[in-house]
Amino acid sequence: MTKRQTYLLGGTAVGVLNGLFGGGGGMVAVPILRAAGKGARTAHATAIAVILPTSVLSGAVYLLRGLVPISLLLPVALGVTVGGLFGAKLLPRVSPNVLTVLFAVFMLAAGIRMML
Repeated sequence: MTKRQTYLLGGTAVGVLNGLFGGGGGMVAVPILRAAGKGARTAHATAIAVILPTSVLSGAVYLLRGLVPISLLLPVALGVTVGGLFGAKLLPRVSPNVLTVLFAVFMLAAGIRMML
């Protein structure tokens, strides 16, 4: 399988997971990109960049179907926007090794929390 095919298949999986679960595609995108030889910073930044259009599209479908209360959307969207800006500025300052460990710890904690 070529890298292009791997990216296409991986991207499809990320889109399905993001649309189905309302997020979490990065949990799949980052390991796929890392396995394809991309560095930690590139993998994380690319995952966020490719998830944006998927999230916007999925979010629009959820809004049109009445599944998202606007009273919840607005404060959460504001928080995500501020947090995203902060994280994007912080990413270049975090070493790739620390970034990888933090990502793994977060994935583990999220997985444990989901099972409880």
